[in-house]
Amino acid sequence: MAKRTQVFDPRQNMLGSHVEAFHNYDDAERVVDLHHHDFYEVYYFISGEVEYRVEGKTYVLQKGDLLLISPGVFHQPVVKHGTPYERIVLWIHRGYLSRFSEFGTDLSACFDPSGAVLLQPTPYQRTTLAMQMEELCAEQRSDKYGKDLYCHALFIQIMTQINRLTAATTPEKPIQQEPELVGQVLAYIAAHYQEKLTLQQLADRFYVSKYHLSHTFSSQVGTSIYRYILLKRLLAAREQIVGGISPSEASQNCGFPDYANFYRAFKTEYGISPSALTAKRP
Repeated sequence: MAKRTQVFDPRQNMLGSHVEAFHNYDDAERVVDLHHHDFYEVYYFISGEVEYRVEGKTYVLQKGDLLLISPGVFHQPVVKHGTPYERIVLWIHRGYLSRFSEFGTDLSACFDPSGAVLLQPTPYQRTTLAMQMEELCAEQRSDKYGKDLYCHALFIQIMTQINRLTAATTPEKPIQQEPELVGQVLAYIAAHYQEKLTLQQLADRFYVSKYHLSHTFSSQVGTSIYRYILLKRLLAAREQIVGGISPSEASQNCGFPDYANFYRAFKTEYGISPSALTAKRP
């Protein structure tokens, strides 16, 4: 496969409302924090040494693996230094993907709404998908006649192939499941993030020391309990604002003690103010 790579773009938000394709190559160590998106992500792994953390589960990637990540799912690549890191990534707007269901086919069926799907295509499937994804990357950067239609056509081919692959195979399991303690804490946070939550409260509830809980959680999930709760609340608030609820009401619904704290955290995480998000409502 020809090397037509791009400079890595650290942003985590889409600029358009369809699909964005990236072919990235790094030969230096790159650190990416635990994060989430409000769009679908298709991640095709080409080379490097990478462990991918997704909601407390760890996937050790092999060349040609395909990782599918749903909106709102927390994930983080852990890249080991010393080996060139190459991948092709598609960011897919939720509204764009749902549009194709009007034709009777749900192209989002291959995704797991609560986590990730890891697929290991055959060599032939890998070659076909890689060529199509790389062509999409190149076409998006071109100014050729019919570029928009051709990008749509390539995208439909790619997602149809991925859905056929998902339907025909059993997705790979993570190499490491989260410890029972971490799984219980994640489930508890998901059900109670609107309430006041502290490390001490969680430690008491699960009958462990604060140190043990903090260390186990951060080593498995990739961030501290405090930051995970913050991200969970911000994600929920963002979804509510997009759904039509006012920023002030959303902040209260999602466990923020005052609007000023919510505003600062939201703008730091997403790069825009909560009120600016209302202007992007469909």
